[in-house]
Amino acid sequence: MARVLVCYGSSEGQTAKIADHIGDVLSEASHDVVLSTAKYPPSALTSSEFAYDGVVIGASIHKGSHQGYVEEFVREYVDGLNRVPSAFFSVSLSAAKSSPEARSESDGYLREFVAETDWEPDLTHAVAGALKYSEYGFLTRFVMKRIAGTEGLDTDTDHDYEYTDWEDVETFAIEFEELVSTRAT
Repeated sequence: MARVLVCYGSSEGQTAKIADHIGDVLSEASHDVVLSTAKYPPSALTSSEFAYDGVVIGASIHKGSHQGYVEEFVREYVDGLNRVPSAFFSVSLSAAKSSPEARSESDGYLREFVAETDWEPDLTHAVAGALKYSEYGFLTRFVMKRIAGTEGLDTDTDHDYEYTDWEDVETFAIEFEELVSTRAT
């Protein structure tokens, strides 16, 4: 059994939901999972003493970048992250589309985050997010509807749309679990 931190940044809650699911998969595999937002990381975490056997970090794309506080978290703990099995998942609407251009865009967000933080995660994964029209203010709803329309996504603002492929998320979590289990032995 490994002690695993699943840490995330979330704006409308989809990344938190994905992180929670990853935590559940790891818990079912008998790991001790700590789920936390990167904005308020666990008090047991210090940059000099890294108390986890593995770490999964998730962040979502808004206005072309991941949450700044997730980036700060990674920069502060990069030495510890690079010493243990680690994984990063990036949540975006571009990952919801199957075109090569969209995949290139979502993968580009991943590469940029990793390069800017000097982190060397063992696994990275682009995950499709959600359109949560019911949670947006008027201006954000309007902007997101226009973006969704140009991207070929759903534009009926009377409904929310979840594009996350939960089987894909589970496969990513299992792959990370195998990595942690292999390194723990």
